[in-house]
Amino acid sequence: MIETLAYHLCVVGFAAFGYKLVEARRSQPVRTMWLLAGFGICIATGILVLTPAMAELAGPGPVAEWVLTLAGDELKLGAIGFAVAFTQSVWRGEGARLAPHALFTGATMVVLAACFALSEPKRVGDDTVFSPATLPFALGDKIVFLVYSLVSLGLLVVVFARSARHAEPGPLRTGLWLLVVGVGAAFAWTFWDVDDVHRLAETARIGAREDLPSSVLAATTVGFVAAGATLSAWAPAVSSVLGRVRAYRAYRRIEPLWTALRAAVPGIALDPDRELAGGAEFALYRRVIEIRDGHLALRAHFDPHLPARAETAARRAGVPEAEVAPTVEAVTLAAAIEASRAGRRFAPGAALPDPLPDADVATEAAWLVRVSRAWRRGAVVERVKATALDRPDVGAASP
Repeated sequence: MIETLAYHLCVVGFAAFGYKLVEARRSQPVRTMWLLAGFGICIATGILVLTPAMAELAGPGPVAEWVLTLAGDELKLGAIGFAVAFTQSVWRGEGARLAPHALFTGATMVVLAACFALSEPKRVGDDTVFSPATLPFALGDKIVFLVYSLVSLGLLVVVFARSARHAEPGPLRTGLWLLVVGVGAAFAWTFWDVDDVHRLAETARIGAREDLPSSVLAATTVGFVAAGATLSAWAPAVSSVLGRVRAYRAYRRIEPLWTALRAAVPGIALDPDRELAGGAEFALYRRVIEIRDGHLALRAHFDPHLPARAETAARRAGVPEAEVAPTVEAVTLAAAIEASRAGRRFAPGAALPDPLPDADVATEAAWLVRVSRAWRRGAVVERVKATALDRPDVGAASP
């Protein structure tokens, strides 16, 4: 079950890299994105050729099986070569010299194929066995693959991690860290073959198929690298969905505050039964505006001396420092609503300070969520309000 899921994830990764090729024609240098797409296509194809379904499609017989095994290893090397070339292209742009590493990769692939052919593998049950005469070639095949792969992948992990640390927060940095995880999984996947080398040297045989940990590491590699490479394609859609979810959560969280203001000033709510018709973001925008309209409608009922006393009372009541400001806002608002119901108006004083001057809707909504959280702690608000209003220096009120 897990192995099947791993292979399906590889197919998804293959499709993601294909999509990135189409997108790259409009947004990125074509050569650079071809190299990145080549990495994803090679590594995904290399995994797919080792699946049982591909073995059945190739037909019975040792020749077909050895061809698929060699093709899988060669495609892995090709994927690593594409990854290194991509990194050089990103660093040095159009002036990057890709030929030396391409020749090195090609030579390694030729040596690997020659060692594999000279090793004359034979299938015995679920193992591949070698004769004493051909065992050195089999070891050479594994060691060449491991040395080339581990050195190249290790360098890539360092490069991507260093780039991610210095990148500005945002999609680029997130994509780089996803690539770090993906290439790290590729390193672990390759390093897993060290056990095969040890077993091969001792017994002249190795397992003929990819084991479950290798399949999972391979799928992890393709999944994270595909996610990092195609982040620009799917991040806006995910961000949009997350934005709507965050807006709806904020919309619901400020509802107690909005409900109290609507009861005190019914005119602030315009068609409340269809608030969500325009989407969560628009509904949140309306609710923020309506709360501020209610605040303005009650401005004559705000005691200008209350905030300072409420702040002192909140600290004495043990309100955490981070929650003092929203608690003071909730207290002054509750007192204004109470004064409005009693018909009390306060003599004009200094204008109440705006806690968020020039704030956008998101910042304003976040602040109101904090105030609403304090508002829901009704016992604390009432205790702070009672303490503040019992002070002898309460300002005179006029009916």
